[in-house]
Amino acid sequence: MTRIKCCGMTRVGDALLAARLGADAIGLVFTARSRRQLTPARAREIVAALPPFVATVALFMDDEAARVRQVIDEVRPALLQFHGNEGDDWCAQFGRPFVKAIAMGDGASALPRLREYPRAAGLLLDGHVAGEAGGSGKAFDWSLLPDDLVQPVILAGGLHAGNVGDAVRAARPWAVDVASGVESAPGIKDPARLEAFIRAVRAADAEPAACRV
Repeated sequence: MTRIKCCGMTRVGDALLAARLGADAIGLVFTARSRRQLTPARAREIVAALPPFVATVALFMDDEAARVRQVIDEVRPALLQFHGNEGDDWCAQFGRPFVKAIAMGDGASALPRLREYPRAAGLLLDGHVAGEAGGSGKAFDWSLLPDDLVQPVILAGGLHAGNVGDAVRAARPWAVDVASGVESAPGIKDPARLEAFIRAVRAADAEPAACRV
């Protein structure tokens, strides 16, 4: 079953709705480069309201190590996610499981970076080009994904209810990650879009897996 992460949460009600609909993880953004940035205090409110077994993921992009440690201490996320130029050693210094985002908007030239993070718990493949922030709503060519990656793949970038089923069928990722595709405005989730997205993922899961060529 494809796991679902709803990222860029800024309101308790949106996070609770996502959890009730079946989301496996909630993404909380702490980098100043994002329009969905949260304070640790607001993030704690969201975390405290979540039911059991919904993971929280703290997202950063080229932020200071002190900022990451502050969020770890104050929010206690289950997982860290790094979207910038952070290296494998830098990401691992916090002693916490982490996901590394790889910008796939550059096409095949981005593929070597998939081998640069051996300590990552998973690789999040996003549609933006290197140097841009995530959450841009851009998709990438899913056929580029290699078949021999050891780490779980989280598919992101331009996903919405209308195409996430195709993405799941084409790539069979471990998880999908959505932000702008279920929003009415940055950080504001649309209930109908969110429900349609999760329903589309589950429908694709129910179909027999096709062999990738």
